[in-house]
Amino acid sequence: MKRRYWVLFGVLTLVSFMFFFAKGLAQPSPPAGIVAEQLEVPDPGYPSLPVAIWRPQARSNSKLPLVVISHGAGGSKADHLDTAVALAQAGFVVAAVEHTGDNYRDTSGVARLTQLSDRPRHIMKTLDYLTGQWNGRKQIDPDRIGMFGFSAGAFTALVLAGATPDLSRGARYCRKRPSAWTCRYLRKNGVDPGRLAKRAPVEWVSDPRIKAAAIAAPAIGYSFADQSAEKITVPLHVWSAQNDHVVEDSPAQILRVLPSKTEKTVVSHAGHFSFMAPCNWQKSLLIGTLHRVGNTEPICTDAPSFDRVAFHVRFNSAIVAFFKTQLNAPPVPPSAEPNSSPRRRPGSS
Repeated sequence: MKRRYWVLFGVLTLVSFMFFFAKGLAQPSPPAGIVAEQLEVPDPGYPSLPVAIWRPQARSNSKLPLVVISHGAGGSKADHLDTAVALAQAGFVVAAVEHTGDNYRDTSGVARLTQLSDRPRHIMKTLDYLTGQWNGRKQIDPDRIGMFGFSAGAFTALVLAGATPDLSRGARYCRKRPSAWTCRYLRKNGVDPGRLAKRAPVEWVSDPRIKAAAIAAPAIGYSFADQSAEKITVPLHVWSAQNDHVVEDSPAQILRVLPSKTEKTVVSHAGHFSFMAPCNWQKSLLIGTLHRVGNTEPICTDAPSFDRVAFHVRFNSAIVAFFKTQLNAPPVPPSAEPNSSPRRRPGSS
């Protein structure tokens, strides 16, 4: 009886703790000159897709380039908030998709082995909606669309750019590396990695609307064989972390099959989650507590030698520059340029 009491007490305490810090986890108001919007994009036959939009307030009748963002496994549409805002400040329309079946509230797609194969469709349905039905569609130039993807989102971007991975290779990978993060993630969600060897081949579909892609910490490298990326022709920039203990050598495996002209940057002292937006103190405390009880990854924690806030100033500037170059974005008035020195938030990683 005493044990049940303490379990109940612990659950109630955790719920109260999360409620208290919920305000700190809420998406902040956009800076001046930026319009933020939350959408539900139809995905016929499946749950609708939560999508967050950031865009400049209308300044003229000129059309703007669009960058769509795909988060990592179990993530959210707010994971790369600062990067999205930097792009919007630089004159882009930005759309971050929350992948149904593979987000922080719902990982049911993992057990169905659809968490990766569904992702490209999510992005394509979002692009269909934004360019065809959304009330802001006239602001988008459909010929200037780019994509930013992180971890499993980077995998998604590669598929949409023309790569054809083979997920059945995961069975062999997990036999050789049973303690790898990907294999543990599968088992945590009730999947025997050996099932991957028997799954039916996926008919991957690319999207020619995507003209350039910047990807960070790309995952699922084991699925890319020598000829799997030969159809990719769009400009790519691959970012990887020196101390990535989640995807490990996946970026190197992927770079091996990508075109030689692919841009690449390795970030010293960075970890896997260093590419996600810096955490405020409430989120740092909550995520740290949840991680200690085994309910989440340490997404707010970096090595003592790594300053995520300072890095993101450089990172966001580089992402903006990449898409400006590759999508031929027009220059933005100085008043609308991204902030070059954002104020450090208390407790940020």
